[in-house]
Amino acid sequence: MNRRSVLRAGAGLLSGGAALALPSAALAATAPASPTDGWSKTSFTYSWQKPWNLDLGDRHSYSGGVDRMWVYATDEPFQEGSSTDPRTEMRWKVDYTTGDRMWDADVYLPAGTDGASFVQILRSVHPSGTPATDIMLNIYKTNGGTVRCYDGTVLKTGAYGTWFNVKIAHEASSGTGTVRVYFDDSLVLTVDDRGPATRYFKNGVYNHGSGRAEARFRNIQYWTR
Repeated sequence: MNRRSVLRAGAGLLSGGAALALPSAALAATAPASPTDGWSKTSFTYSWQKPWNLDLGDRHSYSGGVDRMWVYATDEPFQEGSSTDPRTEMRWKVDYTTGDRMWDADVYLPAGTDGASFVQILRSVHPSGTPATDIMLNIYKTNGGTVRCYDGTVLKTGAYGTWFNVKIAHEASSGTGTVRVYFDDSLVLTVDDRGPATRYFKNGVYNHGSGRAEARFRNIQYWTR
């Protein structure tokens, strides 16, 4: 179908005429590509990190396909004697140095959660003087819930109290790789990673703020290519 035919079809709709069906090939050409096109769904395992002196059930529940995690600013760290902030997180046991990896889940952030990370790529082995993470997504209480990359770039507002899909695709290399973030399958951020490292994904709630922090997850998936 040429451009003139498409315009005539649109004009017919505006004037109340019958819609002209577009060929399936034309519809496919206009449909945006999915971030997972060309990727393979891959199995994964994980361990838990939670306040060292509490049972997991004190800070996590699972019901109806939803993992719910919460933590208080006054909680203990995940290891006795650690100086890190309190957390309840899934630590993915798929460490990698190179290759294409993608974390994928629906996320729900309740109102009041402020200054907490809900997903990150942690660099477990990295050169001295380089950062401990490649990326962290944090939630803040402004504008109905603002999601930022670390405490900088705004990626989403009005995030409280609604489910939205998050995908983090990491193309890791022996040099500097690339991290892409998608919300509801739309690209919202592309950044370089922090250079060579061994790393893994984490999701949950890592409380850098005050009070109570919570995050919920469903449809958690892992992709590779």
